[in-house]
Amino acid sequence: MAACDRRYPIVITTNSGYPLDQNLYQSVKGISAAAQIVESGGLILAVACCNEGFPNHGNFRSLLVEHESPQAILDTLERPGFSLYDQWEVQLLAKILMKARVGLYSAIDSTEVKRSHLEPVQDIRQRVERELDLIGWEAPIAVLPEGPMTIPFVDHRDDR
Repeated sequence: MAACDRRYPIVITTNSGYPLDQNLYQSVKGISAAAQIVESGGLILAVACCNEGFPNHGNFRSLLVEHESPQAILDTLERPGFSLYDQWEVQLLAKILMKARVGLYSAIDSTEVKRSHLEPVQDIRQRVERELDLIGWEAPIAVLPEGPMTIPFVDHRDDR
């Protein structure tokens, strides 16, 4: 666990590398760790190979791409009686996307990344610099090199 005294406008995360970052489904775990400390409207940059795609089996990809927005995903998942295998990870990602923007540096085709309501990132440094140009170069950045192996939390206690 890692106590943070604030939320961050930019959080860079991974899914702890191979074999944990083989697909986007698994990589949501690192994104979820970052979501614990990102500011509302902030940017999460996820670095995950995703060499196996979404993956190609299961319902994860279809639940993501067949909806026009994260809110539409949540509306579907929250319908009384709706139940579908893999919905939990989609629901987690949709809730994160309602709070923050998520960029993904991965092997997944950029068109597919966009269809998943994520921003494809080709160059991490350039993307961070572009964000700092918008919010100011003094903005703090959190980095979670081991993603879900770290449990960050905001601790506002004065007695630390």
